[in-house]
Amino acid sequence: MNEEDRSRVWVKICGITNEDDALLATALDADALGFVFAPSKRQVDTETVRDILRRLPREVHTVGVFKNEKPERIMEIVGRTGLHGVQLHGREPRSEVEWLHERVQFLIQAFAAGDAALADAGRSPADVILVDSPAPGSGKVFDWRLAEGAPSGIRLVIAGGLTAENVGDSIRLVRPWGVDVSTGVEEKPGKKDATRLRLFVAAAREAGAEIADRPTDPTRDDVGGVDRPWDWQLDE
Repeated sequence: MNEEDRSRVWVKICGITNEDDALLATALDADALGFVFAPSKRQVDTETVRDILRRLPREVHTVGVFKNEKPERIMEIVGRTGLHGVQLHGREPRSEVEWLHERVQFLIQAFAAGDAALADAGRSPADVILVDSPAPGSGKVFDWRLAEGAPSGIRLVIAGGLTAENVGDSIRLVRPWGVDVSTGVEEKPGKKDATRLRLFVAAAREAGAEIADRPTDPTRDDVGGVDRPWDWQLDE
């Protein structure tokens, strides 16, 4: 992994529902794609995701998004589709998070902005902590300063209302490890807009490079910098 890969902000495009959007996001240099299995306008089925993943480059990380689903069912879907990782968006008990973490390549656990539970996120076995709007998928922006309630020493990803116009500001303020977008790059629910998607990734890359060139602010250790590489590995 070169220095550019180590410093850049991780970009995940969520709410992928079709092959064209998956290939577009991949071509535009997204690091990861998210597929929603929880109830949503963007909900997908196992067979659709399996067929999409067969067309993607192996280095693109693919994530299944679940909410209060049985762990055994999650693993069944992961096995049938070939997903690399799992994102939990509910109130899953720690025992289930630990069980899943032992069985998937990487695990993302989401918290709502302002949730008191975020303060204990450092104890989560998850590889990544995501802070989202209290209404995920709504496209509504939350006060990014609420993400600063996350503990130190975690990979922090912010989501919720991000667009090409504001993602740079969010990165400069919060200095997250990564960003996650769905509604902000859509033409309509479940269908991505090529221009919005291109501009979003470019803006995130530009802001990430800008803060990577700045000296670390010792007063902002609690928001997780972008100078730590993601170190999970795909199977050889």
